[in-house]
Amino acid sequence: MATETVAPISPLTPPLDPERPVVWPERTHARLACGIPVRMVERHTIPKFSLQFIVRSGTAAAALTDPGVAGLTSALLRTGTAAREERAIDEQLRRIGADLGAGSGTDASWVAAAGLSEFSAELIGLVADLVRNPAFPAGPFERERRNALEAVRLERTSPAFLASERFRAVLFGDHPYAIVAPTEAQVEAITRDLLLAFHLTHYSPANALLLAVGDFSPPRLVEQLERAFEGWSGGEVEQAEEVPLPSHFGRHVALVHTPGSVQTNILAGNLAITRNHPDWLRLTLANAIYGGAFHSRLVANIREQKGYTYNPRSGLSALRRHGYFSVHAGVRNDVVAATLAEIFYELDRIRALPVRDDELSDARAYLSGVFSLGIATLDGLAGQLATLYLYDLPEDYLETYRERIRAFTADDVLAAARSHFDSANTQIVLAGDADKIEAQARLFGDVQVFDAHGKLLSAE
Repeated sequence: MATETVAPISPLTPPLDPERPVVWPERTHARLACGIPVRMVERHTIPKFSLQFIVRSGTAAAALTDPGVAGLTSALLRTGTAAREERAIDEQLRRIGADLGAGSGTDASWVAAAGLSEFSAELIGLVADLVRNPAFPAGPFERERRNALEAVRLERTSPAFLASERFRAVLFGDHPYAIVAPTEAQVEAITRDLLLAFHLTHYSPANALLLAVGDFSPPRLVEQLERAFEGWSGGEVEQAEEVPLPSHFGRHVALVHTPGSVQTNILAGNLAITRNHPDWLRLTLANAIYGGAFHSRLVANIREQKGYTYNPRSGLSALRRHGYFSVHAGVRNDVVAATLAEIFYELDRIRALPVRDDELSDARAYLSGVFSLGIATLDGLAGQLATLYLYDLPEDYLETYRERIRAFTADDVLAAARSHFDSANTQIVLAGDADKIEAQARLFGDVQVFDAHGKLLSAE
């Protein structure tokens, strides 16, 4: 019997193919008669389209007066209008094979819909009715308010949420950005009239943006949008005065006491920059090398070498008016101090010395690849466009993103890290059992201890 000869497998990894260019579809701008700007991108790969209606007001718009109202308003948009009951809306979506959802973030609220292009006029008409004529019916209102109340109660049992809530409060002080979620009492105080008032004030053509991506003809789509939004009126939304942010000098620790917890959630960071800042992409690259990617320094140190946690990470959060940098790790109680020591070691190292060429190359390739994957779908591209226009970025921001990322040097990373990673004044939040971790916390600064509801228990 003949023996088949098998060629040995080469130990060498074949080189990657050159990065393929992104072919950007045509982008069209229009403005409806009622004043809403429209941004459209044609992509004729499949007979579907995605539509986003966005208002430039989110949870921060009512955070200081009526926390929870913005989120509940968006949640109730699809539960009924003057002409449609909730069941009729659901049946219509099933009949045309479309999806529709609504939500709110810190700086914006939205209705997002997707469906077959042949039903574009019908889906657009439905979206327009929801955002123009919500009825906020009593039954769904009570249901959604109960759901929101249960969500708030559940959040109070999550150390990760408690750490995030306290971290935002520490960084932003009296600013609306400090408020992550309402309290139980605040949810219980929400009335239907508050939702109607928020909608009347913020859901206005002057405060809105329409984005469409997919298989359509822009002139025909604009005609459908004009018919759906014809006659809608509303003035500019008055912007709240800017609230000064607190000044942070030195490292301080806020400890949220969660009795009996065997793990501690660590959050550390500082106020940073927004996407409009000239250093944003440089800092994005520095963050990827520090802790923003799975091959980052933070992962190599805390996960692979020390075994303290599975997935430590860092991130940049850019809100409309301000931004912040944060580092997160969930660790055993006995290694809280050791983990913080390594977080600051890596933070000081990236601020002290230029990064290696291989780290720089890997981080540039990672960010370029993630960006390319992010625009491969209709929803992904719509999300990128929403970022572009909500934050008033340059029109060529997406088209030039990969080119600019690839052009940065180790000196760019060093300069960005030194300017915006504020190691000396980093604020630290720990959510865990104070009896087990407070002594470790004191090694890194003055300590304040809070309960799960934000009540100050002790301070030094």
